[in-house]
Amino acid sequence: QVQLVESGGGLVQAGGSLRLSCAASGRTFSSYAMGWFRQAPGKEREFVGGISWRGGDIRYADSVKGRFTISRDNAKNTVYLQMNSLKPEDTAVYFCAAKNTFLTRTTGNEYDYWGQGTQVTVSS
Repeated sequence: QVQLVESGGGLVQAGGSLRLSCAASGRTFSSYAMGWFRQAPGKEREFVGGISWRGGDIRYADSVKGRFTISRDNAKNTVYLQMNSLKPEDTAVYFCAAKNTFLTRTTGNEYDYWGQGTQVTVSS
């Protein structure tokens, strides 16, 4: 069992930056692939990015490539999402997710554990 807690969301102006954190419980965090997803009001949840167990394989949605960076610190049981050059269309609730596998996953239904989400609002 893994529990995930996101933090770092907030209100930021367009062009600004935020860093989200996702802290995981459990001693086997390093064996989990992690993902970030987001859901805007009235829209379906979408993949933002994912990272493999050691960070060697990282994938991003086209909409965030070049602006967002995923990283992880297995010693701290934490995965991060650095978001730069934010746009109003990035406004959403951001969720982290975990799957007990070494390889990166890009679809939500592949993940086993989810956090409660953190709100990111980008003003124009």
